[in-house]
Amino acid sequence: MTYSETVDYLYAALPMFSRMGSAAYKKDLANTIHLCEAFGNPQKKFKSIHVGGTNGKGSVSHALAAIFQAAGYKTGLYTSPHLYDFRERIKLNGEMIPQEFVISFVENSKPLIERLEPSFFEITVVMAFQYFVEQQVDIAIIEVGLGGRLDSTNIITPELSIITNIGLDHTNILGTTLEEIAFEKAGIIKEGLPVVIGETLPETRSIFENVAIKNNADIHFAEEFLEVDSFEINTELLRINYRQKKNDHLYAETDLTGIYQVKNIRTVLTTIPVLKNLGWKLEVEKVLSALKNIKKSTGLMGRWEIIQQQPTVVLEVAHNKEGIEQMLLHTRQLSFSQLHIIIGTVKDKDVDQILKMLPANARYYFTQAHIPRALPASELQEKANSLKLAGEKFGDVNSALQGALQNASKEDLIIVCGSIFLIAEVIKPAT
Repeated sequence: MTYSETVDYLYAALPMFSRMGSAAYKKDLANTIHLCEAFGNPQKKFKSIHVGGTNGKGSVSHALAAIFQAAGYKTGLYTSPHLYDFRERIKLNGEMIPQEFVISFVENSKPLIERLEPSFFEITVVMAFQYFVEQQVDIAIIEVGLGGRLDSTNIITPELSIITNIGLDHTNILGTTLEEIAFEKAGIIKEGLPVVIGETLPETRSIFENVAIKNNADIHFAEEFLEVDSFEINTELLRINYRQKKNDHLYAETDLTGIYQVKNIRTVLTTIPVLKNLGWKLEVEKVLSALKNIKKSTGLMGRWEIIQQQPTVVLEVAHNKEGIEQMLLHTRQLSFSQLHIIIGTVKDKDVDQILKMLPANARYYFTQAHIPRALPASELQEKANSLKLAGEKFGDVNSALQGALQNASKEDLIIVCGSIFLIAEVIKPAT
């Protein structure tokens, strides 16, 4: 098979959550365990860090990968979903897994795939683990796919677990309350191994503390380690002044410029002393240098990603209440003439909740991604109109973007948001 034929086979043969939704979700680890056993349990042969949470886990994972790379470690990175190329999910020192490995792995796994009928995510996880073993990584940063307790990645024994935050997302699978979702996310806390919590709410802190006590795990809260003193945003860097205990200050700069990265970088910095206590050599100078070059060293995309100026066009993967809230908070830090919002969502999100948050004075372009889960643009427009949000509908995101560009002046701001799958279909300008 060619690489494109191999990826087409994976998409066609295996249930994929991004396309199908909850029907593709496997509520146990049996398939992942059987798959790993068939490959000699690769998850036991490399060191790892496990990153979960509702929002920010992708940014935190990429930031940690950048730091370990800068420190000279051979670093694997597993994240999901991808935007443009399946191989974005599995990287080594910022480079995507070779096409040849993907082809070989799938061809060798076909009998196993046809016998076990795993999900797309399950086979992808095992592919990543096997690749990291064969490449003899020093460390692999593993992002949770969905939830935590029953996620396919939750068969590793990491050096450290990280939970970024908790929000009401995937409530049809993880639970309808913050407490229920926190319990599922806390499932990655392991016996005797430390955990860092990026952000807590009154409803979630006790959940994390109780699970940590039960597992005899040292728990570290980023909110207690660093306080945000001030920050400054520009198109190139986010500059943050954190205040530590005893009023010591820590200045950090990052090329991830979304305002929500203030909290994500705080989470990352909280992990550093924990990791150093475990024996990892992470010098502060290299840590701070790595934070300035996360996108360059790891290839992270879609997080307040500016793809054009005059007018400014931003790709933002915000797709739930907390993400949209942070996106709008960011816009309030900026100067522009008119705000244009291109939005498309999936059917299993609380669309009404998201739409109620959006500003009435923006100009809207309603569209949809080309996946079965996508909410039709006509339905999205109808829901928005009922909430006094006016705009046109478009059959695809690139038509919507062209429409916005035609309407916008050089001083305007255009944001594409609502679904990572929508962002993945944007054709970026040639550079």
